[in-house]
Amino acid sequence: MKFPAPLANKVPAITAGFWVTKILTTAMGEDASDFLVHRLGNSPAVLTGLAVFCISLYLQFKASRFNRWIYWFAVSMVSVFGTMAADVLHIGLGIPYSVSAAAFLVTLIASFYIWKRVEGTISISSITTTRRELFYWATVLATFALGTAAGDMTARTWNWGFVSSGFIFAVLFLLPGLAYKALGLQPVLAFWISYVLTRPFGASFADWFGAPKALGGHGWGYGSPALVLTVMIVIMVRFSKSKDSADA
Repeated sequence: MKFPAPLANKVPAITAGFWVTKILTTAMGEDASDFLVHRLGNSPAVLTGLAVFCISLYLQFKASRFNRWIYWFAVSMVSVFGTMAADVLHIGLGIPYSVSAAAFLVTLIASFYIWKRVEGTISISSITTTRRELFYWATVLATFALGTAAGDMTARTWNWGFVSSGFIFAVLFLLPGLAYKALGLQPVLAFWISYVLTRPFGASFADWFGAPKALGGHGWGYGSPALVLTVMIVIMVRFSKSKDSADA
């Protein structure tokens, strides 16, 4: 399969709207994944998630320039499938969250290292070739899987609970930006640290609302919250400045 070489940067500018939309996709992916697994069963849900995930990336790679609808559709599907990938290791194979989180962390570091070694930069303002875009989406998938495992590890394995985990990850999410502003932390490093933390931040609160009360949630179920979050994502994509390309 041959994709056209991108003509312009393929990711949005980093604005407040970008971060809000990104966090919404993490929460939606958590609830949508759980809803599909409970409704369809493990294997059918994973296969469905994989199929839609592949379609979304095909559309993203086929586009010659940044398209906000295609991009956020791809991010949303990475969120759903990344959640399933992390959950399958624990629920399906019995691998502890601490082990899977460590494995995904190693995978993420390796992805960054290879990307930097090959391309010379991991800045999102440089996603202007198909190869760089491949590195970008492989890294994004790793961040979602890591964030899912880390959030479940703190909430369930460490017994912090969903809401405590959510607030802790919310604070951690803000720290790189503050360090960038106050201490001059390297902006690319600050971005990627915060990007990883959006996943457990959003997913923890999604679980807090959707999970059964016996597990520390509000028991609202997963389908309705996923639908509401999807509508919120659509509104943000339609009206947010995150539609602007990062090289604009």
